[in-house]
Amino acid sequence: METVELGEMSDKVDPSQDKFPFCIVWTPIPVLTWLIPIIGHMGIGLSNGVIRDFAGSYYVAENNMGFAKPVKYWQLSPSLAKGGASGWDLAVTGAAVIYKNRAHNLLCDNCHSFVATALDLMNYKDSRKWNMVKLAFLMLIYSKYVSFTGFLKTWLPFFFIVTVSVIVSCTVNN
Repeated sequence: METVELGEMSDKVDPSQDKFPFCIVWTPIPVLTWLIPIIGHMGIGLSNGVIRDFAGSYYVAENNMGFAKPVKYWQLSPSLAKGGASGWDLAVTGAAVIYKNRAHNLLCDNCHSFVATALDLMNYKDSRKWNMVKLAFLMLIYSKYVSFTGFLKTWLPFFFIVTVSVIVSCTVNN
């Protein structure tokens, strides 16, 4: 298993420094998120705030999130992970080891699955039933945008497409 360099542990989220300790983070995927705004790219932060994400086949990035910097985050409690903060880090690292040996599949083994595996490994909230659909909906409900710009990056393209579609549809039907 790979070693984890913890550095200074803090539970303070700092988007300006890309530090998201104990957080699930999310960023839009161009075109896909424009059409379905709840679909995006997900990663998970170690106790020191470093983000790990399954960014492609056989590749788990560290502090270089695929697609863009996070626009949303959901901070979780390390006390609900088996082993606390160190258990959290071991589980995220363990998930990274597993996913460095997996091919990426958009529909069934992806970045959301990577995060779900980390939560399963840490037995977060005494559960080993985390999955990509559950995480997508929980992120929709519990996450916070890092800024208003993050909100716009997520929703503006979708509303633009819907508005243009409605205008075109009304024009064609009249």
